[in-house]
Amino acid sequence: MDDRRLQPLIRRIRHQHERRYAEAAYFFVLEALDYTMCLLGKNRLQGEARHISGPELLEGIRQYAKEEFGPLAPYAFRSWGVQATEDFGTLVFQMCEAGLLNKRDSDRLEDFRNGFDFRNAFAEINSIHA
Repeated sequence: MDDRRLQPLIRRIRHQHERRYAEAAYFFVLEALDYTMCLLGKNRLQGEARHISGPELLEGIRQYAKEEFGPLAPYAFRSWGVQATEDFGTLVFQMCEAGLLNKRDSDRLEDFRNGFDFRNAFAEINSIHA
């Protein structure tokens, strides 16, 4: 689905959740999901085989953010209202509620809790650029 078709849906999700997160956060999660599926070789699979777990997605988010933002990733996250990895889970579950993403009954918001520390996850990048 292209961004023009997604934008009204994401705006509706944001409105329903009092605009807690920036629009860019939703698009980033969707891009990171695609990135993760490619990393894990699941982009060519069908049905349940395509499922990405919370921890798998968090690792994909971390890697994708390193590539996209480098040491500025924590600042981008904060500018979107994302303070911790659990916020990524909240974004995912909001998109699931809206029918944009699917989840299994076993998927839990807790799967996204304490995934990685924003400062430490990108610290090695900071030391390289220091």
